[in-house]
Amino acid sequence: MDPGFTAEQDEIRRTLRELLHKRCGPAELRAALDTPAGHDPALWAALAEQLGLPGLALPEAYGGVGCPRTDLALAAEETGRALAPSPLLATSVLVAPVILALGTDAQPAGLLPRIADGTLTAALAVPASALAAALALTGPGGGDWSGGGRAGGVQARRSGDGWRLYGEAAQVLDGHSAGLLLVAAHAGGFVRSRTLLFLVPGDAAGVVRTRQTALDATRPQARVQLRDVPAELLGSEEADVPEALAAAGDFAAAFLACEAVGTAGRALERTVEYLGQREQFGRPIGSFQAVQHRLADVYVQVQAARSAAYYAAWAAGGDGAGGDGGGAGARERVGGLALAQALEALRRAAAEGVQLHGGIGFTWEHQAHLYFKRAAGDELLFGPVHRLRAHAAERAGLFARTEVTV
Repeated sequence: MDPGFTAEQDEIRRTLRELLHKRCGPAELRAALDTPAGHDPALWAALAEQLGLPGLALPEAYGGVGCPRTDLALAAEETGRALAPSPLLATSVLVAPVILALGTDAQPAGLLPRIADGTLTAALAVPASALAAALALTGPGGGDWSGGGRAGGVQARRSGDGWRLYGEAAQVLDGHSAGLLLVAAHAGGFVRSRTLLFLVPGDAAGVVRTRQTALDATRPQARVQLRDVPAELLGSEEADVPEALAAAGDFAAAFLACEAVGTAGRALERTVEYLGQREQFGRPIGSFQAVQHRLADVYVQVQAARSAAYYAAWAAGGDGAGGDGGGAGARERVGGLALAQALEALRRAAAEGVQLHGGIGFTWEHQAHLYFKRAAGDELLFGPVHRLRAHAAERAGLFARTEVTV
């Protein structure tokens, strides 16, 4: 692994930081959260037109930029710094790679160019609280999280030459505003139980979408109800859905890890700035040794998490569209472990930020609480940390049983 950035990566990060600084300040962020979509459509259009961000890691044959997926993950550090609400995670990280991996020839050709230019957003719809399991972050990913033939989740049944879906998915990231839903549904009953993926237009008849109140308002979520909705099967019935979702999950974890270290780094910066301004006993409180020790501990933890996130981004980008070598099996999947370290660092940085800001850190008007809610919200959606680590340890065989003969 080369720890240095290429000129292209530096330029992407610099341009993205400048754009977000101009278009996603504290006032703009709060205004965007109050819109029906939960993000600023004008900012999303600017990210697509000026940077090609939605299609950064998509092949040029489908209208993308053709960069390695590593570049998209590294760009997430800048969106994390700004806490920028956008459909980038749901569309370009969770849905687009799965369509590219499993879709028929016509499906990527019809959908990915519109995703790449930002005119189509998408959302992955799975049952409530099953996102981490579906992405194989906290378990093997091959369980009955999609419904298993029982009540709950989304069920699929054949209807002539097509399929129809019924059921409900909750906590769907950007599900209330996405133009396309990628729905994970259980099919086959108990005889041939399996999970399949289906493409459903967001405005299809029988689809009822309601924006939910979320702990972290910068990640809008929705409840999606499907009432006998016609759907298009993604790929074929023989598609390896668990493997495709696991591959997408590893990259999503690397993306989220980079985003989390960006958020943690900015939270720490804001805290240091404040402690240099506030005075106690005639001197800045940041000059007290006890405070400096706490900040130093946070800094070390954030830097360690950043190193892990960069490595995970490099490893996950091995089969990116830019062709930086490798392939899905050529590099290990370490996204979940990096995400655990990044979330822990973010939680520490956010908690220390709230406390060291004193009384104003607890107020709705201050930015500090947004960092804390991002830390808690991401752990609820993609963790918790101890399960991310436990699954990584299990996959690596760290605690494999050994037989002892006496």
